[in-house]
Amino acid sequence: MSNTKLIGPFKQMLTMQELPLKGSLHDNQLQVISNAGLLLEGGTIKELGNFNDLKAHFENSEIEIISIDYEAVVLPSFVDAHTHICFAGSRANDFAMRNAGVSYLEIAKAGGGIWDTVTKTRKASKEELIEGIVKRAKKMILSGISTIEVKSGYGLSVSDELKMLEAIEAANKLTPSQLIPTCLAAHIKPKDFDGSHEEYLRHISNELFPQIAERKLCSRVDAFIEEEAFDANNIDVYFNRAKELGFDITVHADQFSTGGSEIAVKYGAISADHLEASTQKEIDMLASSDVISTALPGATIGLGCAFTPARKILDAGGALAIASDWNPGSAPMGDLLTQASILATFEKLTTAEVLAGITYRAAAALKLVDRGVLQKNKRADFVVYKTDNYNEILYHQGQLKPSNVWINGQMVYNN
Repeated sequence: MSNTKLIGPFKQMLTMQELPLKGSLHDNQLQVISNAGLLLEGGTIKELGNFNDLKAHFENSEIEIISIDYEAVVLPSFVDAHTHICFAGSRANDFAMRNAGVSYLEIAKAGGGIWDTVTKTRKASKEELIEGIVKRAKKMILSGISTIEVKSGYGLSVSDELKMLEAIEAANKLTPSQLIPTCLAAHIKPKDFDGSHEEYLRHISNELFPQIAERKLCSRVDAFIEEEAFDANNIDVYFNRAKELGFDITVHADQFSTGGSEIAVKYGAISADHLEASTQKEIDMLASSDVISTALPGATIGLGCAFTPARKILDAGGALAIASDWNPGSAPMGDLLTQASILATFEKLTTAEVLAGITYRAAAALKLVDRGVLQKNKRADFVVYKTDNYNEILYHQGQLKPSNVWINGQMVYNN
């Protein structure tokens, strides 16, 4: 079988090329190629354009032609830039309590919330965690997601954080999707740590970070900046140590109260995620920086709170990514496209803005420059839908499922 493949023809190809990283987008900015084809060489896009022209140009070459015999739309596969899919247990009781009127913080103070998942994740074996990650990643592939950020943060001790990061590393070898690990050891201060918040952060950054760096278990460090977690008065020791060791920074910011986005800007974070509580002050601050704002509509749906002010972020000139925040507590749905479609409805986002937020802008939130667009010499990660109109994808709010998913030049799903 040839290493070079020509795939098509596609009714429409959305390349997501030549679009800015920051600011609002209009749908007429989308590059749409009709009767399109993709020429792959291994895991890379070699050429793209009119299918008939490509076929004629390469007809004397040794290539495999994969015919699409139905009307189809192709676009870059999706990037979920914020998830917590390494966990054990369920928080269904938390969900029921929230729906009955108990607040997120009240549930946490009563022993539920993040600590409940920490307890269950600590008890789980590494093999059980691996199995759970692979199962969830498979579900995400079926929805067209090829790159998945995965956080630790339910271990909250040196040994248990290492166990989680080792499980993510092992799971990455068992799924065709690419898992991008992030250390979230500053999720909350564990209840069994005898000391202050700052003492915990000093302990974890001095004892855990060097091991992660030496073993290359991840290159990203995250922290939850919030009342129940950490703040500007104690986070310095954690992020300063992370930067000393060369880690990239990302921040859980402005979910229930402000302050996190300012920390993200201060430390030159790659992204500030959540932002449901952000005011115009925070929006302008982020827009004038290089920090990517990541909306997490799954948390809004799970908690019943306000959406990230996505429209205002874009209109202020900010970069907006959209991620699922799949986790067992506040965002149990895990369906990125459904969440992004709902966010679009409430925040009045264009199709171009939504698709940018789950493709090249989401890739940028992970510092990945080789994906998120269909372009020569980029990764051959793409998703195919049985439809003649790309607007159908968001119109069905996640119910229109891909017919094919390709990752790194290989078809990993075919329906």
